[in-house]
Amino acid sequence: MDTKKISIFDKNQYFNLKFKNKLIMSFAKVKEYLTELRYSIVTEDEAEELFVVDNEEEGIKNMVIDCEAPILIMEQFLFDVKEGNEDMFKKLLMKNRDIIHGAFVLDETGTKVIFRDTLQLENLDLNELEGSLNSLSLLLAEYYEEILEFAA
Repeated sequence: MDTKKISIFDKNQYFNLKFKNKLIMSFAKVKEYLTELRYSIVTEDEAEELFVVDNEEEGIKNMVIDCEAPILIMEQFLFDVKEGNEDMFKKLLMKNRDIIHGAFVLDETGTKVIFRDTLQLENLDLNELEGSLNSLSLLLAEYYEEILEFAA
């Protein structure tokens, strides 16, 4: 009986190829969902697995969606942090408690407030992505006066 032995290198190539194919499928699936939800794709970079999307009716402009396996990361810039505004941080943290999906966060420099949400890519469905996007739209609709005040 002649059996071919599979080297460790071959196994690694197989799993890397399988993982890469899954990423491409996830990127395509997210693109399909965004189109179905009527988001305009402003920028698309398949190599970086990244979208920048708009839906101005929902208050979303230049939202970054990163298909960074195993998660989908959504970030929407809201405003720059002003000096001496400790009360703002308290109010944002309190509002985080009411947000259904996602949260107010600071960027890595601590100078920008963004809305951020993450979802699992592997079993992502349209309903789940729509829920997260709707959470941001609802937040903007209900909390816009305070956001404008913080940004001023």
